[in-house]
Amino acid sequence: MTILPIHHPLLFAFGLLGNIISFMVYLAPLPTFHRIYKKKSTEGFQCFPYLVALLSAMLWLYYALYKSGANLLITINSVGLIIESTYIVMYIVNAPKKARIQTLKLLLSMNVGAFGSIVLVSQFLLKGSIRVRVLGWVCSAFSVTGFAAPLSITRKVIRTKSVEYMPFSLSFFLTLSAVMWFGYGMQLKDMCIALPNVLGFIFGALQMILYLIYKNRSETPEDQKLPEHVAEIKKQITGAGPEVQPITSLSGCDETGEGEDEKSKGQTVPDHKKGTDASDQV
Repeated sequence: MTILPIHHPLLFAFGLLGNIISFMVYLAPLPTFHRIYKKKSTEGFQCFPYLVALLSAMLWLYYALYKSGANLLITINSVGLIIESTYIVMYIVNAPKKARIQTLKLLLSMNVGAFGSIVLVSQFLLKGSIRVRVLGWVCSAFSVTGFAAPLSITRKVIRTKSVEYMPFSLSFFLTLSAVMWFGYGMQLKDMCIALPNVLGFIFGALQMILYLIYKNRSETPEDQKLPEHVAEIKKQITGAGPEVQPITSLSGCDETGEGEDEKSKGQTVPDHKKGTDASDQV
């Protein structure tokens, strides 16, 4: 029996807010991919979290087609599927050869192979409520994976002491999204939706804490990799050396004209000039 949102205002409110905030989560990496597009380089960014997010959207969309009352899951995951696919295409186009091949392998194994296998098993081996239940727990497991995927970036933040690869907006909206979908799952009485978002809240809060810890670190990853003597040379080059006085005249003369007198001593005086000088003396 379909649950209509008009008869369940809290369900509709959590679902609508979940859609809005999840849409913001999907848009949070836009600055990253705009930078990739402008520089035509992935610059060390990893595509794995976006592959997991795409697979999660595909699975939740498939689950929502069988789950009654989960209409708001269909809307947001349809949008997410389009956005994540766009990100992945941009990454593959601009990634170096090795990263491109690795991403394509993961895409084929996860988003084609794994998803195709789940669809085949659910269609031919599972029926009715059992199919819905199994799909729900499969989606729940992949949601946990999706929330845990940014941990690879978190590890990089701790190692490099730089938050360059972990935008705060993504972590913030991820945490809010987890809260909204937890409420939606509780109102729908669907633990497959509610439980993964508990971990989503924990992981999102952890990322925000790390951001606050490392955002003011002045040391860059490049400086960390430099030996001490090379770092010292770098400091001298960037302005720690002695002050250089500017040259005020190209001719080498000072204000008294002594330089010009010395220069004139080495010059040969023409004969007609000598005569003029002698007449002046007389």
